[in-house]
Amino acid sequence: MNASPARGLRAFFQRRWFLISLTGLIAAGMGLGSALPAATAERWLGTLWPAAERVIAWLPRITTACVLFLMAFSLDSGQLQASFRSPRPVILASLVNLGFIPLAAWALAGLQSPLDFRLGLMIAAAVPCTLAAASVWTRKADGNDAVSLMVTLVTNGLCFAVTPFWLKVTTGSTVQLDVVEMMVQLLVVVLVPTLAGQVIRQFPGPGRFATRNKTPIGVVAQALILVMVFQAAYRAGVKLSSSPGGLTFAAVAFVWTSTIALHVLAMLVGIGGGKLMGFSRRDWVAVAFASSQKTLPIGVLLATDPRMFGSAELAVPFAVFPMLMYHASQLFIDTAVADRLRVVEG
Repeated sequence: MNASPARGLRAFFQRRWFLISLTGLIAAGMGLGSALPAATAERWLGTLWPAAERVIAWLPRITTACVLFLMAFSLDSGQLQASFRSPRPVILASLVNLGFIPLAAWALAGLQSPLDFRLGLMIAAAVPCTLAAASVWTRKADGNDAVSLMVTLVTNGLCFAVTPFWLKVTTGSTVQLDVVEMMVQLLVVVLVPTLAGQVIRQFPGPGRFATRNKTPIGVVAQALILVMVFQAAYRAGVKLSSSPGGLTFAAVAFVWTSTIALHVLAMLVGIGGGKLMGFSRRDWVAVAFASSQKTLPIGVLLATDPRMFGSAELAVPFAVFPMLMYHASQLFIDTAVADRLRVVEG
């Protein structure tokens, strides 16, 4: 009699463990940061491990590179030939993801307060499509996951140039960006690991390993993302404790509403554009998810590693919040949309 509720709870946690962990680690990181000053933590770490400061400084980039390698390695690119034969859905979704969303975010960024949220909203809007989730939700909704897979590879491959461009155009007057440095960092941290993951997967042995272990590889990648999130939350907690009046409920609510609006609007543009251009149902479903989803690891990296901006003095610890809000919201929204599309169209 009691086994069924336990199985149901276990199944729920297996489906939602990442979102539950994300929420818990944000709260824990901010709580620890508020209670434990950064200077004290650094002193303790320095005593235990002299190289801790250098490792922590490099941790966001190393973790991001590992995550993107693992996610690219686990992606089955064998279906991509179909998307090459009919590239219009891929082009539309990529334009919406890396063109329309940043433009729409630009209109909202000026209304945000503080500066952290203005910069954070543009970072969330300018990063590429998520590497794995777009295909997962497309498949759930019975869409063409070859299209969503191709969009993830195209947008991630272009982000080293497109993302710095948008951040320079939209925030260059308020934040001094070193565009060349950011492009180099994104090439090394994003493009190289992504290409390496896909190249290694093409060899028979590693390819079979990736296919057999797709779920465990994905879990490891998500766990590494959680490490980045905890570190970002800790830094935000430290800043919050030193400037308790820095954030207001209204500012948080408005930026969160803005991230939801961007995601939903991009999804509607993708669906509407796909139908207007005569795409099949499976193709416009793929466009809907691939055009509107954004990747978390690159967004967290940009928002938390000041060296990505060419300055170690850039102090915008709350810039990571819009990226976390966007990602958490898309998990909820896209689950509901995929279930609805499968029921209505299935």
